[in-house]
Amino acid sequence: MKYDVSPIWQRLPIDLVSKIERCVAAGCERSPAGVETHIFFRADDIAVPGQQFARLLQIFSRYRAPLCLAVVPAWLTRPRWSALRRIAQTTGSHWCWHQHGWRHTNHEVEGKKQEFGPARSRADLEHDISCGRQRLEKLLDKAFYPVFTPPWNRCDQKTLDVLEHLGYAAVSRSRGSRPQSSERLPSFDVNVDLHTRKEITPADGWSNLLDELQQAIASGRCGIMIHHQRMNQAAFDFLDLLLSVLTRHKKVNLVDFEGLGSTAEQ
Repeated sequence: MKYDVSPIWQRLPIDLVSKIERCVAAGCERSPAGVETHIFFRADDIAVPGQQFARLLQIFSRYRAPLCLAVVPAWLTRPRWSALRRIAQTTGSHWCWHQHGWRHTNHEVEGKKQEFGPARSRADLEHDISCGRQRLEKLLDKAFYPVFTPPWNRCDQKTLDVLEHLGYAAVSRSRGSRPQSSERLPSFDVNVDLHTRKEITPADGWSNLLDELQQAIASGRCGIMIHHQRMNQAAFDFLDLLLSVLTRHKKVNLVDFEGLGSTAEQ
């Protein structure tokens, strides 16, 4: 799979810390009165250990911040899991390993890419979802948490029905994804995209990114999507600065999917 680096990461803006602080403060001021904003980070396309992955986890460990890791089951082998687990061995952060499809393969002939879309039968969808879960449960054991992130953040109604039938705790897609999931299958959706961005110029990218972040925080739940394979030095530096601001803010609560689940039950 080819990964490109967005133009936004050519250079960081001047006085970026102040810009982030103002963005977070403005979002918190607009959030529901008396309610702290829950923020989670979701890193996609996990399975292959490497320097980029290790650096990502080092940053989250530094701030004792949780991270939801979307693992592609078919890409994961026992040696790879052993290597990932060694990198993740720390008491400073909580890692929420969950399922990212099955093979991360597109099955749609027309339209946008989907692994779990309308071109496939319910039986095929259920087979692949079950195969992925069984593989992760076998390799990860108790470290596996039953949330499903469909590749490209897309899936159809049959997929949602299968996930509910199989007892998944939640589905995680992009904000506003259709079809909607039921109350029995909560949506833990991302609404800020750090690395798969479409802007042509860095100026447009930064304007849109900070606006996304402010609006997401104002909503009361902010989900931030990461693709570590697309990160360069500037992207890692930004993530470090963002976590430094978020962990200091009194109205921000950094959580993972388990934390979101507990909040939803209250």
